[in-house]
Amino acid sequence: MENIRILAINPGSTSTKIAVYNNTKSAFLKNIKHIAADLGKFTNISDQFEFRKRCILGELGDAGIEIESLNAVIGRGGLIKPIPSGVYEVNKAMIRDLKRKVLVEHASNLGGLIANDIAVSIPAARAFIADPIVVDEMQDVAKITGHPLFERRSIFHALNHKAIGRTHAESIDSEYDKLNLIIAHLGGGVSVGAHKQGRVIDVNNALDGEGPFSPERSGTLPAGCLARICFDDKYTHDDVKRMITGQGGLMAYFNTNDAYEIEIRAGDGDPKAILIQNAMAYQIGKEIGAMSAVLKGRVHAIILTGGMAHNPTIVSYIKDMVSYIAPVIIYPGEDEMKALAMNALMVMTGKINPKVYS
Repeated sequence: MENIRILAINPGSTSTKIAVYNNTKSAFLKNIKHIAADLGKFTNISDQFEFRKRCILGELGDAGIEIESLNAVIGRGGLIKPIPSGVYEVNKAMIRDLKRKVLVEHASNLGGLIANDIAVSIPAARAFIADPIVVDEMQDVAKITGHPLFERRSIFHALNHKAIGRTHAESIDSEYDKLNLIIAHLGGGVSVGAHKQGRVIDVNNALDGEGPFSPERSGTLPAGCLARICFDDKYTHDDVKRMITGQGGLMAYFNTNDAYEIEIRAGDGDPKAILIQNAMAYQIGKEIGAMSAVLKGRVHAIILTGGMAHNPTIVSYIKDMVSYIAPVIIYPGEDEMKALAMNALMVMTGKINPKVYS
């Protein structure tokens, strides 16, 4: 195989992860942490484009990596139109939608934009995104809410869900599209998906208010109470949005979104930390139970992944609730950088064809 050099870009709320791969081998990895004072200069996340691009190019330059050596640049996909899972080559339609103003901004929108901007400066380089957070494979019946003004949306950690699903299938000499899995990504947000033979037919909206609460998101809230707060002069529209995403969950209870800090406090016997951590695990277990009903009980495995899957107390609590359904497998942490690079490599080596966004 010829050497394919790939730059992967994964913008987060307060950091930008970058990695360079030579085929399947990691050659460079950096988590660029952005201080609040720098990000505070920008009104919107979209305004951070040039700043983050300069940070990326600066780190690559400091590492002696020549931009011209890259064959492909792949960014984490953002809030574009709902699309099936896969690798998409960045095109004009995608750029337009990545730039558009949406109700909830997400730093991942910058991934495809920066990837394209870097790639167009390199002769013959190509720009991609893969499995963005808006991957939508939900069955129609799962989108109905109970009122025609509201519809459930598929917004979740699709990149890690899909990568872990394939990794698990490979570990048991099977294929992802032959298995029924429940995958729970336990990170800053929590998403629990029912994977039926390669398609996520139901999943909670992990971004703007559905499912278990998490380190910084409130998850499903009592609708009546939420409606009353919305019309309380004490809170603005932006205040309520922050309650749901960013300032909810552990952040609301403890003024920190550091799940490890709460794990330590619970381990030291702090009764509030114990209760809230158990409640978070309880809600995750309950959501897994709901997804087992979606799959009609035919579940090959339940997979826990993401940063909080390192927490033995949370894992044990969830296992105690759901292990009767199927074996519980733990893949702690996430490797979205490798997942991005491997998706780009499959296209560059001709194993798969990129999909066209329109």
